[in-house]
Amino acid sequence: MKTEVFITRQEIGAKVAELAAVVSRDYRGKELLLICVLKGAVVFLCDLLRFLDVGAQIDFMAVSSYGNSSVSSGVVRILKDLDCSIEKKDVLIVEDIIDTGLTLSYLKENLLSRNPASLKIIALLDKRERRIAAIEPDYCGFCIPDEFIVGYGLDYQEKYRNLPDLCVLLEFA
Repeated sequence: MKTEVFITRQEIGAKVAELAAVVSRDYRGKELLLICVLKGAVVFLCDLLRFLDVGAQIDFMAVSSYGNSSVSSGVVRILKDLDCSIEKKDVLIVEDIIDTGLTLSYLKENLLSRNPASLKIIALLDKRERRIAAIEPDYCGFCIPDEFIVGYGLDYQEKYRNLPDLCVLLEFA
């Protein structure tokens, strides 16, 4: 399948640095825990972490609502849970893309039940026109149209994660 560059690696780098500066300001003096939603957000997490100028711990969750499809099933499964407690910690969920919002809405409610001090969401991409669940990121990199995006950690059937730019998968365009 062919791809077309949608957001360049330079634009991504500048946006991640900008987001990290805001997050660093907002969490100065707090015990920040970044929860990366695997697998797509891992590249974003790594870059964000390098730009932060506040201390941060990291943990990972794997959730699924897509399987091998390009469309969310709406059924959310936790494939890997956290290794640490989030009770009384300031938690920032690191997400690659918010689409329907169903997965993230489920994840947010699940994590809120664990009594964090605070819980916010940072998303690299926000596809608002596809939103079903009433959820918004607290920090957002790019609002994008309804295109199927791959690269920079985002995949289609576990392919294309390694692309350094965010690209439209042309078969779905």
